[in-house]
Amino acid sequence: MHGIRAILFDKDGTLFDFHATWGAWTARLVGELSEGDAARRADLAAALGYDLRSGRFDPGSPVIAGTPDEVTALLLPHLPGATVTTLTARLNAAAATAPLAEAVPLGPLMAGLRGRGLRLGVATNDAEAPARAHLEAVGVIAAFDFVAGYDSGFGAKPGPGMLLAFAERMALEPGEVAMVGDSRHDLAAGRAAGMVTVGVLTGLARAGELAELADAVLPDIGHLPRLLDDGAGGVAG
Repeated sequence: MHGIRAILFDKDGTLFDFHATWGAWTARLVGELSEGDAARRADLAAALGYDLRSGRFDPGSPVIAGTPDEVTALLLPHLPGATVTTLTARLNAAAATAPLAEAVPLGPLMAGLRGRGLRLGVATNDAEAPARAHLEAVGVIAAFDFVAGYDSGFGAKPGPGMLLAFAERMALEPGEVAMVGDSRHDLAAGRAAGMVTVGVLTGLARAGELAELADAVLPDIGHLPRLLDDGAGGVAG
């Protein structure tokens, strides 16, 4: 990855381990929303592609790359009396307090990347406010030059809007930026923006699902420094 001057990260499944962060949170959320109704709890979990028994998400769960608005639309039919506005606000407020599990220790990694002179950003299909709260909670918000969510005015992934906004804000060509993410949405957005694409396996997708859209696939973002040094593509072990 020679010539890379900036790295743009997805958040959930990339900076934070997806299952470890959102599994227990989702179980708690559907429990609270169901208000003791077991059938409703099961329906809410099914709508989110979440298995209550295993505490894990289905690979095709809409939560993986969806926006809060999309999640709201899935839950709303099972919650009589709720509105889009109130439910979205409730989800965003709850998301801001999710128990965060860093994919790797983020502080040292971001400090090392900044030390290389790289500009850093986050582009997430989460809302911007919870995203900033998550980065603040683990003490790395200052490492990022740019944080955008689906509601920041640039659109959501797999559209390239957030990515192109980052490149423009940093005064860089898209080809000088690496988009790093755990889902096909992330990598498709990167390809659409004309960026280098790097997949990571700390979400739900497997290497084979990401490979066709990725210039490299890594076990986690902790392998980025070696990739930057080697300039190699493919799947790292």
